[in-house]
Amino acid sequence: MNSPTNVRPPVDDYFADWKQREALVQEMIPVIGKLFSQRNVGVFIYGRPLHNRSVTFIMKTHRYVRQVERNEMSEFESHPVLMALAKLDLWHAQIDLGKLTVRFMEHQEAEGDKALDVDAFVRQEAGYLDGVKSEPIKKSQDVVLYGFGRIGRLMARLLVERTSTGEVMRLRAIVVRPGGEGDLQKRANLFTADSVHGAFQGTLRVDTENNRLIANGNIIQVIYAKTPEEVDYTKYGISDALVIDNTGMWRDEEGLGLHLKSKGAAKVLLTAPGKGNLKNIVFGINDHEMSPDDKIVTAASCTTNAIAPVLKVINDEFGIVNGHIETVHAYTNDQNLIDNYHKGSRRGRSAVLNMVLTETGAAKAVVKAVPELAGKLTGNAVRVPIPNVSMAIMTLTLERETSKEEVNEFLRKIALHSKLQNQISYTQSEDAVSSDFVGTREAGIVDSNATIVNGRHCVLYLWYDNEFGYCCQVARMVYKMAGVTYQLYPPEGQE
Repeated sequence: MNSPTNVRPPVDDYFADWKQREALVQEMIPVIGKLFSQRNVGVFIYGRPLHNRSVTFIMKTHRYVRQVERNEMSEFESHPVLMALAKLDLWHAQIDLGKLTVRFMEHQEAEGDKALDVDAFVRQEAGYLDGVKSEPIKKSQDVVLYGFGRIGRLMARLLVERTSTGEVMRLRAIVVRPGGEGDLQKRANLFTADSVHGAFQGTLRVDTENNRLIANGNIIQVIYAKTPEEVDYTKYGISDALVIDNTGMWRDEEGLGLHLKSKGAAKVLLTAPGKGNLKNIVFGINDHEMSPDDKIVTAASCTTNAIAPVLKVINDEFGIVNGHIETVHAYTNDQNLIDNYHKGSRRGRSAVLNMVLTETGAAKAVVKAVPELAGKLTGNAVRVPIPNVSMAIMTLTLERETSKEEVNEFLRKIALHSKLQNQISYTQSEDAVSSDFVGTREAGIVDSNATIVNGRHCVLYLWYDNEFGYCCQVARMVYKMAGVTYQLYPPEGQE
């Protein structure tokens, strides 16, 4: 696009630079939106989705890449690449604009005057996607949320956000226990206004006559039931549904199997660690163990999802002899606001007035995802008086000596250039605190400034949004369980 905003201002004119980059993003947003809503094409920058995002969010995402990737990619570079992409006949794909842009910058630097122009380069790089209309799934997957608490409401936001053309997946129903007068409106209010995660980025209508919520045009049936098996989803036109149980009431195969007795239900995903022989999956680490034949799968815990990816890559690169995981965890709804009876030790004491020492099974649960760590880890937890975002402190003895610089550089590259970029993020901020990570979509964020290494002794500090970050992991599992397969750029294995 021949636009005056493509011309860089003088280096020291920061205000002019900002305004021109802002104008470029304003031109990019409708292109990104059209690709997503009309063609089911998601545009990302280093794994971070750009659809339905604000101007400042997209600009901050560019800045994140400049800081962590240590290159000069800005909106001046990404804008023409996006416009070149928009000239292709793209369908049902997920394209990392950031990585494509960086490759074009590297091509220009290497080839100089012989470099291809942006249109030719994009055709060369992403031409294999041009005109390919293979659908990511044969039939749109119906999804049901069983429970509408903290995790249920965030999952609803994510599923509505990802609806796109509606050809891949739709949230069709929410099942809750029978409530009193005004129940539906109260649940709607809790969905649209969240004290931690802010307002729902969309519109919501409440259809009290038909017990329905209409979120961004998605009709979501609210079903009142006391037990799973009494629900008949087919009455609402729902079939072969994937039921996401976020109540935690049933954790074993027998209990979760009650969902499969419901007419119209086909599979169950538990948003908690499962018991018995159920597969506990940490997406990105052991999701290859999932089979299309699996009827019940569990998504482990928020802490297990946060720590397993980092422990896996550290063990692969440096070897872990043993270690202890201490989690500093936000309080949860399971605790009491004020001192009161609780069947668990210490959890009866006020969550908002105390640090509460408690147990965590995350260290043991990691072994189900990373079996090579069996017998090597211990763990404990301290609940602290904040509502969201937790930290894992991993004290590890490694098989070989290393340095802070080597460990951090290894994790930085993993966060940017591996299949685990959605599981492991990286921050260099010297002033980072927990609230900075509310709403992060990666399972965990390495605090590089806090890393301590002394020979074979290593201490890693990992932030994680124990609500939203975990829900993003669950959403990735939902797509895998449904058998959704997108065309990708970069191609898989070339991250």
